[in-house]
Amino acid sequence: MPSIGIDYTAAYEQGGGIGRYVRELITALARLDTATDYRLFVSGVTAQKPLPAVPGSNFTWRGTSITPLWLARLWQRAQVPLHVELFTGKVDLYHATDFTLPPTRSTTRTLLTVHDLSFVRVPEAASPSLKAYLDVVVPRSVRRADHVLADSQATKDDLIALYQTPAEKITVLLSGVDARFQRTEVPSIRAKYQIPERPYILSVGTVQPRKNYARLIKALAALRASGHDVGLVIVGGKGWLEDPIYETIRSTGMTDYVRMTGFADDADLPALYSQALITALPSLYEGFGIPVLESMACGTPVLTSNVSSLPEVAGDTGIMVNPSDQDAITGALERLITDAALRAELSRRGLERAKTFTWDAAAQQLASVYRSMLG
Repeated sequence: MPSIGIDYTAAYEQGGGIGRYVRELITALARLDTATDYRLFVSGVTAQKPLPAVPGSNFTWRGTSITPLWLARLWQRAQVPLHVELFTGKVDLYHATDFTLPPTRSTTRTLLTVHDLSFVRVPEAASPSLKAYLDVVVPRSVRRADHVLADSQATKDDLIALYQTPAEKITVLLSGVDARFQRTEVPSIRAKYQIPERPYILSVGTVQPRKNYARLIKALAALRASGHDVGLVIVGGKGWLEDPIYETIRSTGMTDYVRMTGFADDADLPALYSQALITALPSLYEGFGIPVLESMACGTPVLTSNVSSLPEVAGDTGIMVNPSDQDAITGALERLITDAALRAELSRRGLERAKTFTWDAAAQQLASVYRSMLG
C-alpha cells in the first residue's frame, strides 16, 4: 500500500482561502480512497487547538508543535536539510499544499500546489517582506518539485511565463463547491453580523489590497449619491496593507454603510451569500476565486474581474469588468441593482455552472495525479 504525506497545516490554521481549499479537497479524497496510507502533516499544533477527527480510517495525523514560522526559517531561509519525513515517517510521495516545498529524502516523490503568483503579477498588493521571501522560495520550490498543481489555467500560464516551468510538469486542478452552498434563508444572520436592514452588496476575502476593496467602497459612495439605498458587507479576516482601505471608508463618508464583519463562520456563509443582492469580487488577481463559485451556487448574481482566473470560474454567468476601471465597477453595480431581470438570468446561469465544479471531481483528479507519480 503506497504512503503519501500531505501538508494539512493551512487547513488547521486558516478558516478561509487556502485552508478551506485543503480541507475540502482532503475530505473529498477520504470519501474516494480508503486504501492509501495518508499521513496528514500539521505544524504548530497546540493543546488549546486540538486536531480534529481524521477524515478517514486510512488517514493519520503527524503533528508537531514547531510553528510554521520556525519551520520556514529552518527549511526555507537557513535551508537546514531537516527532512519532512522526520515528522511523517517514510513516505512514497509528499504533497506540499501551500507554495513551498520542504526538504525531503531523495527517494520521496514531491508534488507542490501553487495557488497563484499574485506577488509577482500584482506586487503592490503584497507585503514587501512577504514578497521578498516568496520571490526566492516559490521558484526554488517549483524547480525542485517533481510535479506542480495549479489552481487554474491562468496560474499554469503564469508558472510557464514567469518561471519557465515546462507545461508538462503542471496539472490544472480546479476547486469545487460544497453542497452546503445553496439558497439559504436565515433571518437571524443580519443580527448576528450586525448588518443593517437594507439591500447589501457582499464581498468575501481577506482585507488586503488585492481584493480591490477601496474601489468597491468608492463605487458604493457613488451609488448612494445617485439615490441607491444599498450597503456593502465585507466578510474577511484582517490581512495586510489594509490601512488605506479603512481610510477610504472614512474619506468617502461610508462609515455607516460599510459593514466589516471580520472572519465569518463557514456555516454562515451560505446565508450571507443568499441574502445579498449582489456579490462583488472585482479582485486585481485571483488564483481561482472560490467566493465567485460559492455565490453562484447560492443563486446570487456576481460582479467580478476580467483578469487572471476569474473568467475561468464565472464563464458567462457574471458581469466582468476591468478591476482598475472605477467607472466600470460603479456602472456594472448600478446595472445589476436596477435590472431585476438581469439578476434573475445571472442567478439561473450561475446555479447551473456551479454544478460543474465539485470537490469529488477535484479529488478524483488528485488521486489520478498521485497514481501517475507513483507509477
